[in-house]
Amino acid sequence: STPLCPLPHPQPGAPDLLVSPSSQDGELGSECPEDRGNWTGRLDFLLSCIGYCVGLGNVWRFPYRAYTNGGGAFLVPYFIMLAICGIPIFFMELSLGQFSSLGPLAVWKISPLFKGVGMGTILIVSLVAIYYNMIIAYVLFYLFASLTSDLPWQHCGNWWNTELCLDHHVSRAGNSSVPANVSNTVSPSEEYWSRYVLHIQGSSGIGDPGRIRWNLCLCLLLSWTIVYLCILKGVKSSGKVVYFTATFPYLILVMLLIRGVTLQGAWKGIQFYLTPQFDHLLSSKVWIEAALQIFYSLGVGFGGLLTFASYNTFHQNIYRDTFIVTLGNAITSILAGFAIFSVLGYMSQELGVPVNQVAKAGPGLAFVVYPQAMTMLPLSPFWSFLFFFMLLTLGLDSQVRTEPTEPGVPSRQPEGSGEPLLLQFAFLETIVTAVTDEFPYYLRPKKASFSALICIALFLVGLILTTEGGMYWLVLLDDYSAGFGLMVVVITTCLVVTRVYGMKRFCRDIHMMLGFKPGPYFRACWMVLSPATMMALLVYNIVKYQPSEYGNYQFPTWAEALGILMGVLSCLMIPMGMVVAVLQEEGTLWERVQQASRPATGWGPALEENRSGAYVGSLAGSQSPKPLMVHMRKYGGITSYENTAIEVDREMEEEDEEESM
Repeated sequence: STPLCPLPHPQPGAPDLLVSPSSQDGELGSECPEDRGNWTGRLDFLLSCIGYCVGLGNVWRFPYRAYTNGGGAFLVPYFIMLAICGIPIFFMELSLGQFSSLGPLAVWKISPLFKGVGMGTILIVSLVAIYYNMIIAYVLFYLFASLTSDLPWQHCGNWWNTELCLDHHVSRAGNSSVPANVSNTVSPSEEYWSRYVLHIQGSSGIGDPGRIRWNLCLCLLLSWTIVYLCILKGVKSSGKVVYFTATFPYLILVMLLIRGVTLQGAWKGIQFYLTPQFDHLLSSKVWIEAALQIFYSLGVGFGGLLTFASYNTFHQNIYRDTFIVTLGNAITSILAGFAIFSVLGYMSQELGVPVNQVAKAGPGLAFVVYPQAMTMLPLSPFWSFLFFFMLLTLGLDSQVRTEPTEPGVPSRQPEGSGEPLLLQFAFLETIVTAVTDEFPYYLRPKKASFSALICIALFLVGLILTTEGGMYWLVLLDDYSAGFGLMVVVITTCLVVTRVYGMKRFCRDIHMMLGFKPGPYFRACWMVLSPATMMALLVYNIVKYQPSEYGNYQFPTWAEALGILMGVLSCLMIPMGMVVAVLQEEGTLWERVQQASRPATGWGPALEENRSGAYVGSLAGSQSPKPLMVHMRKYGGITSYENTAIEVDREMEEEDEEESM
């Protein structure tokens, strides 16, 4: 089988003008670009998706969100929102990628008028990648710090500690009671995080970043190096790496779960986590929280799922994979809650305080609370190393819901804003695949060098995050890079596929791949339920907007304006792309819009052997190349090119009529 080149092949008898530079991705007469590659094993894709969806958010966000929204009762709206919003959009994104074998930018051959959606996706991914790798750098920092016989955050008395530091180990050893009001004291792990790792006391705010923390800088460099090496040979290498990174966290999670439930007081934490409070179900906030958790935990809209699916064989059963991954992600989140809250229950009993005083989410859990709990266990460096190694593997191939709040301080962001979760391998793979699919003749042979340039550029931009005031910049990126813009991207994608491209045509494409069409459940969700739910989330985020803050620090106006600009810029890519697409067409404004909204030349399966029905031997689009339009104006009449487009549309309509009968 021979891959279709971006050069469209003219119909028998069609004028040579059909092969025009305006409809090519390469030069006239050039050979087909280098092959994109495919997954080398049957499980590569499935494990990559599992690693993508099962990540840091499952460990440090879901359990906290569950217990604050009704405990066990939260599972009711959680699984309902999974069915309405999560599974359908997940399946749609996989279908688009597998059918076209294109990345998140080139896939908009489906409707070039909306190519700006792809550009917005790449912008969001790039912004999130900059600060997400900083989270991985923090994990590496703690991983190396665990390679010692005595954890550095175990006791007070270090140069970074203050007089507020309370060493609970010393208190218990001296048979002294722990103060009932622990809010007036600071744990050693908290001061280690804020005063040693971040050294945030060296900065007065976001406008005063201070000096670069070279230990963090080296960890950030190592993080980018690991990611680059893992995808150096494309999906052939990252597909093998994910066999380890997607499965090993489960082994550690089970070890932590077994260790946790065998501790004294573990049931106290589990009971706190799962006790159902059904009165919470009457609150709209709980349903919004459940939808937000589903939306961000599955990582839709970032282009990662679409990119992974684009490397599938054409008939891969993504319908089955969709349910395996989405339900597996939900079950893992629930199990992670047992592992986390069993340890927190033990910790609350040791400290003599309620569970809700030690339960936190996000980095507050990963870098303060859980490390402190590790110091209370025998062989604490061993368990600490395992925990952070699990976070590293989850972070490298998983999504994250970053919520960098100061320990002990409630979240400073509106519910659901700034919840980027992305697969770290998919960061680079999404960006590189998107650009190389646009310029396959030039960039695919140099994919390794191009990937290195992307890594270096993002590393240099991320150096601001390694400074003493880097946490302020991380908070700003977290709040604004992928909240509002990401929802707009996903809503637009759903509406374009169902309204512009057409539900019947999209279902027929899925039938070509899988041998059956999606049932009424998927069609109802795609047409009404999913976009309506996401629009409700978007409105909720706007209504609940609050200015960014970190602890007691209020961000200045210029920083807020910069953050809003970051969020709006990805949305502005959509109308900007429309203007460019319309200007590339000929005719009146309405004719240009119609031409640009139809599938472009070459849209369809990547291999001739997979093309059937309307895609066989046809140019599956109606965008007229400019030289052909010149020919039309000179000689008049309907050209073979336009006649082919008309016949394709007519054939699709006839097929729809036959099926309805």
